[in-house]
Amino acid sequence: MDDAEIAAERVISPVLVGRDAELGRLRAAVRRPPAVVMIEGEAGIGKTRLVSELAAELRDRPPPAAEPSDRPPLVGGCPQIREPFPLGPVIEALRGAAGRLPEGGLSPVTGALRPLLPELAAVLPAEPGPLEDPSGLRHRVFRGLAELLAALGRAVLVLEDLHWADEQTVEFLGYLLADPPPGLVLVLTFRGEEAGPGLRALTARLRPELAHAHLVLPPLDAARTNELTASILGTAQVSDEFAAYLCERTSGLPYAIQELVALLRARGVLVQRGTRWARKTLDELGVPAGVRDSVLERVRGLSANAQAVAEAAAVLRVAVPVPDLVATCRVPEQDAHEGLDELLDRGLFAEHAGTAGFRHALAVQAVYGSIPLPRRQDLHVRAAKAVARQNPTPLGQIAHHHRHAGRHDAWVDAAEQAADQAVALANDAEAERLLEAVLRHAPLDPEREGRLAAKLGWAGGYALGADELIGLLRAAVARQPPGPVRGELNYLIGLKLEAGGAAPELTRGAMIEAVADLADRPVLAAYAMVGLGMPRTPGVPLAEHLRWLDLALERLPEIAEPERRISVLGKVAMVLTLVGDPRGASLTGQVVARTGGRPTNRWEVVAYDSIGEVACLAGQHDTAYRLLDAALAEAAEHDVTGLIESRCRLNLATLAYCRGSWDGVADELAALRVRFADLPSFRLTADTVSGCLALARGRADAARLDDLVRANLETGAADVLALPVSALLRLAVAQDRAGEAVARTGEAFALWAAKGLWPVGVRAVPALVEALVGLGRVEEAGELVSRLEGELAALDAPLARAALGHARGFLSADAVRFMDAAASYDRLGAPYEAAQAREHAAGLLLSAGDERGASMLEAALHAYGGLGAAWDLDRAGRLGRRWGLPVPARHRGGPRGYGSALSPREDAVARLAATGLTNKEIAKELFLSAKTVDKHLGSAMRKLGLRSRAGLAHRLDA
Repeated sequence: MDDAEIAAERVISPVLVGRDAELGRLRAAVRRPPAVVMIEGEAGIGKTRLVSELAAELRDRPPPAAEPSDRPPLVGGCPQIREPFPLGPVIEALRGAAGRLPEGGLSPVTGALRPLLPELAAVLPAEPGPLEDPSGLRHRVFRGLAELLAALGRAVLVLEDLHWADEQTVEFLGYLLADPPPGLVLVLTFRGEEAGPGLRALTARLRPELAHAHLVLPPLDAARTNELTASILGTAQVSDEFAAYLCERTSGLPYAIQELVALLRARGVLVQRGTRWARKTLDELGVPAGVRDSVLERVRGLSANAQAVAEAAAVLRVAVPVPDLVATCRVPEQDAHEGLDELLDRGLFAEHAGTAGFRHALAVQAVYGSIPLPRRQDLHVRAAKAVARQNPTPLGQIAHHHRHAGRHDAWVDAAEQAADQAVALANDAEAERLLEAVLRHAPLDPEREGRLAAKLGWAGGYALGADELIGLLRAAVARQPPGPVRGELNYLIGLKLEAGGAAPELTRGAMIEAVADLADRPVLAAYAMVGLGMPRTPGVPLAEHLRWLDLALERLPEIAEPERRISVLGKVAMVLTLVGDPRGASLTGQVVARTGGRPTNRWEVVAYDSIGEVACLAGQHDTAYRLLDAALAEAAEHDVTGLIESRCRLNLATLAYCRGSWDGVADELAALRVRFADLPSFRLTADTVSGCLALARGRADAARLDDLVRANLETGAADVLALPVSALLRLAVAQDRAGEAVARTGEAFALWAAKGLWPVGVRAVPALVEALVGLGRVEEAGELVSRLEGELAALDAPLARAALGHARGFLSADAVRFMDAAASYDRLGAPYEAAQAREHAAGLLLSAGDERGASMLEAALHAYGGLGAAWDLDRAGRLGRRWGLPVPARHRGGPRGYGSALSPREDAVARLAATGLTNKEIAKELFLSAKTVDKHLGSAMRKLGLRSRAGLAHRLDA
């Protein structure tokens, strides 16, 4: 076949058809960095072609003279067979960036990229010192990549096929988009039907100044099919009948149209009539439906050598170096090279940077399915041997080929190595996928199955649902692996059950099973004992829980790792704080002393966060703030997934609610509820605080307090339970429904009594006593308060004095009791409860004609107004009007306004911005979401009449 004949068989359209609007939006985004463009569409729809058209324009028709003219896009793609090495498409894209980077002047943190980007060694700084914490190392890499992209200036980064991306790549993109380099345009392509929620969530909460476009490529209609076909055939147009036929048979997919046109032309059934092309007759063609058959017929028309290379490439699935492709073929090397040349010439294959493979995944699938099983298995054996020569070794590909070759032992070995490598690189999601496949489909002995299942359990729950993961762990336990492995598996089952919000009895059962087998594993044994020490399970006395905590402390000398000892101490201190045991403060002091007041690894961060969470709900607000502030300051450095940081933010939001610092809390909780969508226990806490805040803000219909009380009871979350119980009772009293509310909350008070959890439960006692007194059940209420005064006297329970004094006020109708309670709440830093006590005192004083009533009510009104507690402000306002007192008008436009003056939060944000901090840094400093910072900063600059941050310092100092 001569060159003219080969050229005549090419099937790629020389022009882009039917995508003018999408290309225009893509061009517009490139001119407005920073920007992100999502290009979504099914396989064969033309995502890559659209991006290629943009690349050609940037090369051939440069942007305006003020912009760089030698900046083609940096392109990276995600392979279908994934490897343990994370961030693959980003690394691939940056390998060719050496000529664009300045020599010297790069941030020192970019030195962390040296092992990943040896091609840039000449310009990268020295590698920083080693980090033992994989999460910290991952965060350092993220920072280095972001700094490197920023150093490129104006740049277009194209990442293709992100539906196959590893989780670290998606996490990095989220990190990057939170504060993108000013000159960066990010173009992301993916198949919508295969995209996970993490990928789709990337653009859910973008910064306002970041340009954003989401292009969904539709199939071509008949007219556009006509245009594309004519372009391929080099004519003005084809017959409408022919175009309609192609459109119908290909569903309008450009790739399928190209393949079908190539098939029709190869079969000689196209005729040219003047300037038009048409099929001979509809009946004359028996073309099977679908692209598969079109591709196969094209391949069958090739030489035997080309067919052998096509089969090898289909088995390899991803583009590989040419020597590896040739080594996989079942023909001699010279024949394989000739076949590869033929495939490239015919347009079925594409080459890039020394690799070659099918131009489209649809062709891979079509050819692969046509290879007989024995030949296919042999090709997989050859492929595994060929790709093993690569450096670094693609363990994921090797595992894939051994599996499909039917070599189960080799598959399990390679998959385990790949999973271990993935974990070492903090790519837990990929490890999970590899191990799940082995556990489901490979023949394993009980010991190995148990060991691999344990590795799966530690890898997390990225791809698997909680029920699926627990099912695999239980299946491994059922096969009776050795005792220590069985104990580890049962411990992991308990952890997953707790995280999934399962009934506490189930978690307890798994932990008891675990302890029995963990005598030789002190760390896991201590963790399981701490789990049994959590007073969540109904019917288990507090003394039993405390016994388990004592046993956990006895294992501390056996734990070699200092950070794990801190972790156990922190968990025990958390529970002791919850039950008011004075030892809790002592253990908290030990944790702080041993860490120098700042956590330095993820275990210490979690210890600070755990104690801080319970200290907040027990009324130890100052202690809680110090611990949570320190935990948040270090969280991002030790867990780039953001889970620990988000937990710290959740606990700080809860603390802000308890301390009356409500500005911005609703937005923060809304963001956290999205973050914890797949983690029910954390999501429930965010929902609970949001519901209580909604009631105080005057949105009782949005509170769903009944549901929140029930959900917290079902999961045994006795600590945060006091918040919705108190809110539900107060709302019921206001609506004259106290009887039913007392009945619905009785289980909560029984739980606190049975478990000795009154140090947190006492928060709800004033609301219960008010309801009982209103129902005439004064004696019952008095017995409860007297009993609690005795029980709490010897405990570390800061809320007790204020809450029980508040309750005594309802029992005695004594204003002084309420005023004393308000003063106690003030000392705790609980202004909302203090205002409620003052409101009750004011009512009694005004009824008695005591002149102190007016000032007491004024103080309550002022507090409610400052908080934005519209529900309470309305109620207290009605009390004032009843006695003829002046009452401030309720602000009805959301949180209390400040006119042209800056609110306290706006002032704080503006002053931090004036120091040069980014919005992300301000958010971290003030424990807000980035969106909330954007809102406050924008409002402050409008009030100050500024258009940029440059004038902030001058205006604020004026």
